Amino acid sequence: MENTKKTLYTEEGYNNLVEELRYLKDVRIPEIKVAIADARAFGDLSENSEYDEAKNEQAKVVTRIAELEKLLNEAEIIDESEIKADVVNLGSVVKVYDSDMDEEVEYSIVGSNEANPLQGRISDQSPIGSAMIGAKVGEEVTVTAPFGEYKIKILAVTRAKN
Repeated sequence: MENTKKTLYTEEGYNNLVEELRYLKDVRIPEIKVAIADARAFGDLSENSEYDEAKNEQAKVVTRIAELEKLLNEAEIIDESEIKADVVNLGSVVKVYDSDMDEEVEYSIVGSNEANPLQGRISDQSPIGSAMIGAKVGEEVTVTAPFGEYKIKILAVTRAKN
């Protein structure tokens, strides 16, 4: 009985994981093998910092490959064609008005593993993202954040550009 929880991704986010995995397997692993072979040629491995560095890098890359394979195995790509364009959901780009800050802000709603708040990419599970899911233009939603509650007004909802 399979009990793995699926993680939602936009098509772009899923493709980014696939591309990173391909790069690590097809480019980084062969580069590291060459670095290890070159370092071995220097002789005594007990005091060979190049060898140690290459082996450490190999361990990091192999670990990341395993992480990516697990993420991809548990991934579910949302079918954006089945989502109403005027309703906030995963894959939406949402412009909101934050009355507390007196500013308009634009967010892309993405899966939790795709989030990068500094780039305006927020998770559908974050306080702001979860408050907006299902909302339409003109609605005001209450965000429950660690520092308290505040309201934002949905100004525009569009689909993410793939």
